[in-house]
Amino acid sequence: MRALVKPRRGPGLELTDLPEPHAGDDEVRVRVLRAGLCGTDLHLHGWDDWAAGAVPSTPQIIGHEFYGEVDEVGRNVTSVRVGDRVSGEGHIVCGTCRNCRAGRRHLCINTIGVGVNRDGAFADHVVIPATNVWVHHDDIDPDLGAVFDPLGNAVHTTLSFPLAGEDVVVTGAGPIGVMAVAIARHVGARHIAVTDLSDARLELAKGAGADLLVNAARSDLGQAMRELGMKEGFDVGLEMSGAPPAVADMIDHLNHGGRIAMLGLPKDAYPVDWGKVITHMITIKGIYGREMYDTWYTMSSMLSTSPVLREAISSVITHRFPAEQWEEAFATAASGECGKVIMDWS
Repeated sequence: MRALVKPRRGPGLELTDLPEPHAGDDEVRVRVLRAGLCGTDLHLHGWDDWAAGAVPSTPQIIGHEFYGEVDEVGRNVTSVRVGDRVSGEGHIVCGTCRNCRAGRRHLCINTIGVGVNRDGAFADHVVIPATNVWVHHDDIDPDLGAVFDPLGNAVHTTLSFPLAGEDVVVTGAGPIGVMAVAIARHVGARHIAVTDLSDARLELAKGAGADLLVNAARSDLGQAMRELGMKEGFDVGLEMSGAPPAVADMIDHLNHGGRIAMLGLPKDAYPVDWGKVITHMITIKGIYGREMYDTWYTMSSMLSTSPVLREAISSVITHRFPAEQWEEAFATAASGECGKVIMDWS
């Protein structure tokens, strides 16, 4: 089978031929039809310090966002059938740590990442535990099915706090930030402002339902508040950028009692005005991945009942490449001037 592989420790990837994997007793093999490119994949391609510490051994197939068709199931599997169209939860948990046993699997301290700590989905086939499979309705668009992993990040972050009637700011208009805009609009936020340094990405956010676009190189959230007629600051902040100036601007313009859900990972540690956080009684919540599997139920239900939301989420996908053009796909994703990039493995 074709597979995009990290052949050795260091920068670079190779598209090569490997033997087909087979499902173990409790596993499922999926014939990959579409796969989404994530920032994690760019880190693995470039081999930064994080990648060097995360990948246990090479060679290894990367990739964790996918949609495909089940073509083999293990002998103990009863919840998934050959022919099912599926995506997969990319975090494989132990099931025995305190959080797993308490039903908080997304907090498992022994989490293994598909495409990071074990072979992933940038290949003709991927094998995952049957418990990690999410079976889709037959009418799901394959491209949309391939972005359920990042959509889950957006849903988990955006719905961390009640949003109906609230004024919301999203810092970072990458694909997940744009998805967060669509979800916030879907659940009834009043004003939605989005900040980024890319006008192209801000335009994607506008198409997903943002009321006001703020290019942080030319303006700030104070100006956004004036344009929106706001006097008391934003109620909820959704931090998707990992950029310290964006976080500082957000904290400066939150209402007293404001709440922040933080998904964006910074490159390095940075200072925070903790005096303002304390005296303004601001709540900050870290977000990682998806709640397993409440988030999956939530996003499937929302998409199945709202054509408007489906269209808004699909609009985040701006580029599609055949798997053989993976280098162009990676270059496009790394440019920062795009939405979601999808590779076609069919």
